[in-house]
Amino acid sequence: MFFHHKDLAYTVRVDKPNPVFARMLQQAIGGPEGEMRVMNQYLFQGLGYRGPDKYRDMLLATATEEIGHIELLATAVAMNLEGAKSEMVDEVVTNPAVAARMGALEPRHYLTSGLGATPADANGVPFNAACIDVGGNLIADMRANVAAEAIGRTLATRLFEMTDDPGMQDMLRFLIARDTMHQQQWLAVLEELGPEMATNAPGDFENDGYEEHAYTFFNHLADREIDPTARFASGPSLDGKGQFTAGSPTASGPAPDLQKAPPEVHAGVESTDPSGAGSPLGRFTRGVVDKVTPG
Repeated sequence: MFFHHKDLAYTVRVDKPNPVFARMLQQAIGGPEGEMRVMNQYLFQGLGYRGPDKYRDMLLATATEEIGHIELLATAVAMNLEGAKSEMVDEVVTNPAVAARMGALEPRHYLTSGLGATPADANGVPFNAACIDVGGNLIADMRANVAAEAIGRTLATRLFEMTDDPGMQDMLRFLIARDTMHQQQWLAVLEELGPEMATNAPGDFENDGYEEHAYTFFNHLADREIDPTARFASGPSLDGKGQFTAGSPTASGPAPDLQKAPPEVHAGVESTDPSGAGSPLGRFTRGVVDKVTPG
C-alpha cells in the first residue's frame, strides 16, 4: 500500500524554463537507465523476496523512494515546459551535440500531455519494462541493482553537464547523491553476505569438477596474448575457491551433422526422401491428412 504526501522529496526550482531540457529529462524518467526502471526493478524484487525481512524492507522502501524521484522529474519537466509554444523554441540549445539531434520541443509534450511529462524516454519511446532485472536471487538482484544505479548516476551527471540552470543543477545534485547511497547500500548487502556467498550467483551451487573452466580466462583474440599479470588472469579467484589462469578457448571436436529435414520443411536438396520415412513430422502429417480426407 502506498500513500502520497503533497510535499516533494526535494525542492524543484527552474530559473529559466527550457523545453529542450525537459525533453532531456524524459530519459531520466522513462529511459532504460531512468527512474521507472529502478522503481519497477526494486518493487518486484521486493514483492517476490522470500528471505530476511530487512532485505525485503530495504527493497520496498527504495522502490517507494524512486516513485518520489519520478514525481520530482515529472515536476521539473512540467516547469521547464511552462510558456512553451507549439512551434520550435528558439535559442534554448547551447550544446552542439544536443542541437544536432534534439534541437526542438518534443511534440508529445505539446500534443499528448499538454505540457507535462510522459512515461517515455527522450525520443518519446514509451517505457518498456523488459529492461528491469528481477532474478529471484538476492546476490543476482543486488549486482543488477548496483549496475542500474551506476548507469542512472552516469545519466544524471550528463544531464547536469547539459544545463546551466541553478535550480536544475541543484535537483540533479540531490538525485546524484541518492544514486550514490543506493549503489552503496546494494554493495553493503553483498559485503554482509560475505565473499563465499556473494561472489557468484547463485551462491549455493557448487560446480565441482569444472574448476578448469570456472577460473580460466579464455583468450579469443587471434592476434595477441592476454597480459598474464592481469588480475583476472592470475592469482586467487575472488571467491577463494580457485586460481585465475589465462588460456586458449576449449574445442571439443567438430560439430555434428544434423539430420536431414523432412520434405514438409521444403529445404530443397537437404530434405529426406519424398516418402518422409524416418520423419516423425512426416508420419504425423500423413496421419492427419488420412483422418480428414473423405473416404
